[in-house]
Amino acid sequence: MMIRKIMYLVLVGLILSSVTAVAGNSEKEAAAVTAAEEWLSLVDHEKYAESWDEAAEFFKQSLSKDQWVQAMQAGRKPLGKNMSRKLTAKDYETSLPAAPKGEYVVIQFNTSFENKKHAVETVTPMLDKDGKWRVSGYFIK
Repeated sequence: MMIRKIMYLVLVGLILSSVTAVAGNSEKEAAAVTAAEEWLSLVDHEKYAESWDEAAEFFKQSLSKDQWVQAMQAGRKPLGKNMSRKLTAKDYETSLPAAPKGEYVVIQFNTSFENKKHAVETVTPMLDKDGKWRVSGYFIK
């Protein structure tokens, strides 16, 4: 009887800790999505240098501001104006390939551009050292 009570308490504790972790990740995912949308607004308005300024330190260490601006002018600008963007996925992660350990949210949007009707944007904010979510990666497929 005593063993059953202990097992029951352990099970309840595990369930409660799982619910708390999921709720915490949901809040982190929401904050990361907001950061991604604000950052994407800069990109949508061709403020590429400003988007670099607002990116995560890891992002800035990976490429210079000039390299980023050139990449966006070559790869993003030809797509034209953003016509629509719909959030399709968000996943909290603590490790990603070729990235330092940390807190990340991998976010995907189905996006329609003026010159590319069907695209998938993947934006990966990370929790930066100052406690703010900042974009550490951006890909368009």
